[in-house]
Amino acid sequence: MMARSTLVITMSTGTLRVRPTILRAFILAVLIVAQIFLFIWMIWTTSKLSLIVDISLSILSLLVVLYIVEVDSVPSYSLIWSIVILLAPVFGGPFYLLFGLQSAPRKVRRRVAALDKEARLLLVQDGQMLESVASRREDFGRQARYLSMTAGFPVYDCSHARYLASGEEMFQALKAELAKAEHFIFLEFFIIDKGLMWDSILDILTQKVAQGVEVRVMYDDIGCLFTLPPDYDRVLEALGIRCTVFNRTRIVLTKLINNRDHRKIVVVDGKVAITGGVNLADEYINEVERFGHWKDAAVLIEGNAVRSLTMMFLNMWSLQTHHDEDYRKYMAPVSESNADFIQPYADNPIDHEAVSASVFLNIINSARRYVYITTPYLIVDHTIMTALCLAAKSGVEIRIITPRNWDKWLVHQTTRSYYDELVSAGVMVYEYTYGFMHAKTFVSDDETAVIGTTNLDYRSLYLHYECGVVLYGGPAVTALRDDFVETLSVCDQVTPGEYRPKTVFGRIFLQVLRLFAPLL
Repeated sequence: MMARSTLVITMSTGTLRVRPTILRAFILAVLIVAQIFLFIWMIWTTSKLSLIVDISLSILSLLVVLYIVEVDSVPSYSLIWSIVILLAPVFGGPFYLLFGLQSAPRKVRRRVAALDKEARLLLVQDGQMLESVASRREDFGRQARYLSMTAGFPVYDCSHARYLASGEEMFQALKAELAKAEHFIFLEFFIIDKGLMWDSILDILTQKVAQGVEVRVMYDDIGCLFTLPPDYDRVLEALGIRCTVFNRTRIVLTKLINNRDHRKIVVVDGKVAITGGVNLADEYINEVERFGHWKDAAVLIEGNAVRSLTMMFLNMWSLQTHHDEDYRKYMAPVSESNADFIQPYADNPIDHEAVSASVFLNIINSARRYVYITTPYLIVDHTIMTALCLAAKSGVEIRIITPRNWDKWLVHQTTRSYYDELVSAGVMVYEYTYGFMHAKTFVSDDETAVIGTTNLDYRSLYLHYECGVVLYGGPAVTALRDDFVETLSVCDQVTPGEYRPKTVFGRIFLQVLRLFAPLL
């Protein structure tokens, strides 16, 4: 087991122990704030230069508003940024370019496009497979064609899915599969934190390295800002584990700080893959308690569908390291056995194609009997909100489980601001009273389901790198449905007006939260 390191500072009054991760975050925050104050000082200084800067930035802000109205595809996102810029024309434009602009630098966009093109040469869709999916249900065919033709991820039939109903189940399955590895192991996570879960996995990884297995680990730098030291990649490299840090934080602000790798992907030998909401930290397996019992979900995939998850990892690795990969080397032989229809997919903020949002909308709009949803955050745009309400008003049973306990108070209050409108339309909203609901799942009509990493909020839907798996039938769909129904027993249903503010100030506060929801 690896002990958590600390920075020891000796003072006249005693010894102060500070974790390097906290110190690193503090220093980064101080430097960023210093840049902001320097920027403000330049503008407010009574000098000719200040006047020139002020006029230039006001013109820039006007041009940015025109750009937002013309280009941005999410109306609510466009609206709030336009308001912010018009209220503060000097600061608004530059702040949007840093924190709101979803377009990556041209170099990054070219790289993503090139990697996507290369991936599509290997991930070729079998036309007969699409017809087979469509023969089950017409809307299955539409979903499959969208993900295949637009997003570039085929649907497979020679694959199996196993639903993992908790972080604990995922942890046990993960250890078992890692122990079987013979050729390679890929791990990509938003958060890695030292503790029982990660240390147990690291023990297995080091054993596999000694056996000659290729092991790669990729984690997001912001996600691990408070959990890992800044040089942890070198620690892993010293153990023989290849490691890269996604979108490493910089002192100088850039607009890429918004685009985080929120995916959770495990691939073993190209034969088995796991994805879902579970990160590699002890709260996800309830080894430590943060917000009560942690409820999560994941899915284990075997067979041909693993090819897409393998490609997702290698593409992200190539994007970060700028090294080309021999994709064919990591693709397992194609299986010929008939099994479930499974379609893994990835979503990124670079191509302006909101894949995750489109998948969810397809399910909501195509549901015949019901749609059951779990999500830690419910901060949705007008399109998804309208789809949920319209489906409920049309007689489709819509049930949504969110957490009672929160990890971010402001985000949770914003989530609750949507309850009244949803409940009034006939949507049944529940809060998980046992602790924190972190699972990101959709299940509909006992026939289709999605398990992945995407929350129902703006960041996940439009700013982060995400992934998911669509299941067209099979036992995993039934298992997810049963788990949802069982979870309802430890949930409280939201009643009409229950979270409606009682005061004018409270109502105004919630409306402001709704307005600024795209920025949370």
